[in-house]
Amino acid sequence: MKGKQTVWDMVRSLGVIGIIVAGIYLFIPHDDQADPTQTVDYRVETLTARRAAPYPVAAPEGLPAQWRATSVTYERKNANAWHLGFLDPGKQYVAVEQSTDTSAKYLGKVTQQAKPTGQTQQVGDVAWERWDGEKYDALVRQEQGYVTVVTGTASFEQLGAMAAALEFKQGT
Repeated sequence: MKGKQTVWDMVRSLGVIGIIVAGIYLFIPHDDQADPTQTVDYRVETLTARRAAPYPVAAPEGLPAQWRATSVTYERKNANAWHLGFLDPGKQYVAVEQSTDTSAKYLGKVTQQAKPTGQTQQVGDVAWERWDGEKYDALVRQEQGYVTVVTGTASFEQLGAMAAALEFKQGT
């Protein structure tokens, strides 16, 4: 029966392919413990946002190296929205969000529906509003014409550490 494959031929072919794949997996180096988080350099975007935004853009200065920036965006067409995301030393997420949109809808979006607690947290000379949520907690600072939010899965202590490191600059 020339030209017809049998089930046995197919099983042998799959076995050979399986052995090749197993060999590649065993002999090509890979690190199962590697951290897949990509870090970003936010300096250029910060300078650009500070030139374009109608408010002083917040970016941290002097954070320890264990804080890793993971995302950065500035969207002029989207209410001048500034976003800077980090992983703290405990691998918890912390984000700095700013916008000229000070609405409850915007605040709900960036805080993952956290709500004001009526309490404040003193960071340097500034009292930030504490917001508590199921997913994210937040520190909120309302200014004339814009809002700054430090939010994420990190503790209020870590959110406060980020807030303390923020430098507010415009047009440099």
